[in-house]
Amino acid sequence: MKTIKEFVQMTVATFIISSAVFFFLYPSHASVSSISGLSIVLSNFIPFSIATITMALNILLLIVGFLLIGNEFGAKTIYTSLLLPAFLKMYEILFPNFQSLTHDPILDVAAYIFVVSLGQCILFNMNASSGGLDIVAKILNKYFRIDLGKAMTYSGMCIALSSCLAYDSKTVVISVLGTYLNGLVLDQFIFDQNLKRRVCIVSSKMDTIKHFILDDLHSGATIYEAYGAYSMSKRQEIIVIVNKSEYQKLMNFIQTTDPKAFITVYKVAQVNYQPKTIEQ
Repeated sequence: MKTIKEFVQMTVATFIISSAVFFFLYPSHASVSSISGLSIVLSNFIPFSIATITMALNILLLIVGFLLIGNEFGAKTIYTSLLLPAFLKMYEILFPNFQSLTHDPILDVAAYIFVVSLGQCILFNMNASSGGLDIVAKILNKYFRIDLGKAMTYSGMCIALSSCLAYDSKTVVISVLGTYLNGLVLDQFIFDQNLKRRVCIVSSKMDTIKHFILDDLHSGATIYEAYGAYSMSKRQEIIVIVNKSEYQKLMNFIQTTDPKAFITVYKVAQVNYQPKTIEQ
């Protein structure tokens, strides 16, 4: 069931991406941060459809991604990389003379950025990709610790500049700006999904809160001794790292248990730790 659910999610995400490419990126002629964008440029020089060129480029990058990133990423991305051009080909057959929905390349690119980022976010959080520049970004993220959004921007900027080979200066500018904004939006989507919070709590009900964290949230915590600057009374401060759902449960529990508790919260983008092991 888990495998079926993953494939359904990947299919939906790839459908979202292909829809963004066909209905918004195709009409704009912009090469925004994607292999599909590069394919749009190359279609002016190679007698093949955009879907066919995208398929060929994806296969090449799949080989690289499979070697450098691993079997899981490669296996999932094989499926989505083949599915994306298939969806594009389906659209090309169903809508052979499709024109822009907005009749404005700037609006087309703006719509493309927000729609495609949603699909890419779903795939990245499953350790998958739609292929193409997603693979390049994942490699940069793994080996150079570059945020996925920024990695997409750097690699995509090269693609955006390639539009100068086939289109006018306006399209080039739209491609460059669209690539930059796509990186920002994607990074925001991913960061929001992976966001954790560092919660620092000082309370008169520390034992109760500690047991809730350990037994109900099944999370670890750190306890420090602290002194109030005014009264110099010794208190304990408990610090815990939680995700979105755990944070909400913790805050609700504290509000019920000790409404007067002193709490500070910090946003945490990344946590590296050694998982707990069960002693035999």
